[in-house]
Amino acid sequence: MAHQKTIKPHKSADPDDVKLAAAVFDAHAPAADALNKLAEIRLSVGDAAFARGLGNIADPAAAAMLAGMETSAVGAVRREIRRSLFKLRQRGIEARATAPSIEPSQAAHSPALERLTALFSPIDGEGARIIWITKPRMQGGVTRLWGLVSEADGLVGAIAAGISRKELKSERDELESRAGMRMVEGDWRLADFILCEAYRRTPEARRARVGDFLVLRAEIIATPVPIELAHPIYGELGAEIPAEPALELLKEPELLEWRLTAAEIGPYVEELGRANESVIVLNEIQQRERINIIVERAVGELFSGEPGVRARRRFVDLAYYMLRNGRREPAASAASAARQIQSQSDLKRSIFFQSMVRTQLGAIVAEEQQHAQQEPRLIVTPAEAMRASDAARRRR
Repeated sequence: MAHQKTIKPHKSADPDDVKLAAAVFDAHAPAADALNKLAEIRLSVGDAAFARGLGNIADPAAAAMLAGMETSAVGAVRREIRRSLFKLRQRGIEARATAPSIEPSQAAHSPALERLTALFSPIDGEGARIIWITKPRMQGGVTRLWGLVSEADGLVGAIAAGISRKELKSERDELESRAGMRMVEGDWRLADFILCEAYRRTPEARRARVGDFLVLRAEIIATPVPIELAHPIYGELGAEIPAEPALELLKEPELLEWRLTAAEIGPYVEELGRANESVIVLNEIQQRERINIIVERAVGELFSGEPGVRARRRFVDLAYYMLRNGRREPAASAASAARQIQSQSDLKRSIFFQSMVRTQLGAIVAEEQQHAQQEPRLIVTPAEAMRASDAARRRR
């Protein structure tokens, strides 16, 4: 088993080291895991400790994040960022030119950035989607950054290349026709954040397959790598977002196709199976109560912690796609679901989330029952054995 070394405070330890140690931050974990952990604990430890932790991760993504923070940081946080950048430079890791010092006001009005556009595909049942960011070229056509994002694996692929506008339209038409979906236009800043965040989540072993995403990104985007973003869906929908998601949202194609992984939903399916096989005779009310307990626990566990982060991220991005696709009411409900997960406001009692879990459980149980019916049975009941024996004697 690999030895894990966490930051351990001592008598003269820096206060930020103490915070990181208390949060069980492991600087020697695989870079993707360490970055994910830091993102998870950032609010609790503060920006200075966050920057200090980045300085202990020997990875270009950590340097890029520090360079992005430096543009707007002041005081003690800025000093910690510079110390961490210096520490990484001593280890041969430079903050790339992908993150120049551009003031936010300058970046917002940069003519080059104003010409960037983005296209988003819907999120499929397994949490995968395609994102394009394009930038016009002086010689004609565009430079396109193409990314394939997976909820489970992070950034699966990325390519940056020049392409004519005719080829761009042809590829878009072909992709939409082949996949039976529509790509929608949206904010390039959101597209950039999704790609960068997916890259940070990419397991270390898979990064080589993706290539040097930060270099590819630099070909069209000359701003610091984003480390956080206020999702635009909340500003665009505002007061239209209901307090509780509508149950009709579960009928939308993206929700019908959404399948929780076997690792996530499997334990509750098994528990339901054990409950149904129990030798204890229960009346209908008791059976319902047992199922309700399982469903409520599933809701509480599947939409909190890391699974909750993934679900919230998916709901909020689904809301953005739906809005851009002309489905305003479902978009508002999806944004409401994301907001409820973020606030953790008694989700166990939410009719929407209970219904979603029941739908997921029901679909898997139905699939298992169908599979069992199709498989030859190796065990027969005594009555079946007697009937088979009688039939065999008559054939003689």
